[in-house]
Amino acid sequence: MLVGTPFHSRTAPLVRAQTWRRWAGHQVASAYDPHPDREYAAIRNSAALIDVSPLYKYQITGRDAARLLDRMVTRDVMKCAVGQVLYTPWCDAHGKIIDDGTISRLDDATYRLTSAEPNLRWLQMCGRGMSVNIEDVSAVTGALALQGPLAREILKQLSPADFGALKYFRLVNTTIRNTPVTISRTGYTGDLGYEIWVDAAKAVDVWDSLMDVGASYGICPAGIWALDIARIEAGLVMLDVDYYSSHRALIMDQKSSPYELSLGWTVNDSKGPFNGQQALRAEKQRGAPWRFVGIEIDWVSFEKLHQERGLAPHVPNIAWRASAPLLRYGQQVGYATSGTWSPLLKKYLALGHVGAEHGAPGTELEMEMTVEHRRQRAGATIRALPFFDPPRKRA
Repeated sequence: MLVGTPFHSRTAPLVRAQTWRRWAGHQVASAYDPHPDREYAAIRNSAALIDVSPLYKYQITGRDAARLLDRMVTRDVMKCAVGQVLYTPWCDAHGKIIDDGTISRLDDATYRLTSAEPNLRWLQMCGRGMSVNIEDVSAVTGALALQGPLAREILKQLSPADFGALKYFRLVNTTIRNTPVTISRTGYTGDLGYEIWVDAAKAVDVWDSLMDVGASYGICPAGIWALDIARIEAGLVMLDVDYYSSHRALIMDQKSSPYELSLGWTVNDSKGPFNGQQALRAEKQRGAPWRFVGIEIDWVSFEKLHQERGLAPHVPNIAWRASAPLLRYGQQVGYATSGTWSPLLKKYLALGHVGAEHGAPGTELEMEMTVEHRRQRAGATIRALPFFDPPRKRA
């Protein structure tokens, strides 16, 4: 049976289209309106409020808290300062990704790990013999993503924290109208944004405060459909869409390393020992066989395929999550994993995997697609990621 998030009493009456979806055993909104256009527009033009409470959240404390996380993930946790947030994947012994998420250092000996899938058992296995306490705080912690160019202005009206001084991937312990919260300058939209972490018992108070003040700034609750469009524009990977956990993959070809997902920047292979270190060192030396890339579908080619069938070109207003072959010189060289029409960039975009020798920006490909029940090929070009990277995100 699906359960509601700590914000369910506020979100449920707003889901007019009843477009509910399952996320980590929770009932969350795909969209509040029948289509995500208005919600996406809020992300890019004003501010959107997204319930991300279904994320798994673990609090790690004790003398060996940093040592445990440093052994588990590819980033150098020993260099993580109090108030800093790290994005990181973690791998198995073969250097293949199990999951990805964030590590927040809340104080000298307290860290919070977020993940897309349950990782309690893996944490306990990695921490065997260490002086560390691992607590699953998923159910007692509400989480909201306040994303968009006006997000900072809304928070300034509600909290005494200096958000002008809060750097990208940093956090602050503060209040929202006297409710204690932790606010991190993070998000999954590629835009200026913040994530707000609050005790579940006080979650509704925070929602109400944000919606009250945000009304003057055009705030809009947004669901997963709008978030999906934004994260593709930002070139951000999604578990079970753009890659699979190595713990659940059936064959080796379904597994990916950080280098194969173009996440080599997250791998510090010179730090102390960590899971997958030797395999990743070897892969770095020989080069990864795959590259995760951005793909822009050629509009003239796309339009022509529809015109040949007597149709106007049709673009999706909801991001798709499927495998579409990518070809070069008539031979398959990779596959797209997710795609969307970008309302802001006015381009048809996709994310995908190609052989490393075909991954240079500017490389011309073809992508298979179905037009009126027939498999066709549209022109496509490899583009550097992210597609959208506004200066306000980090400024």
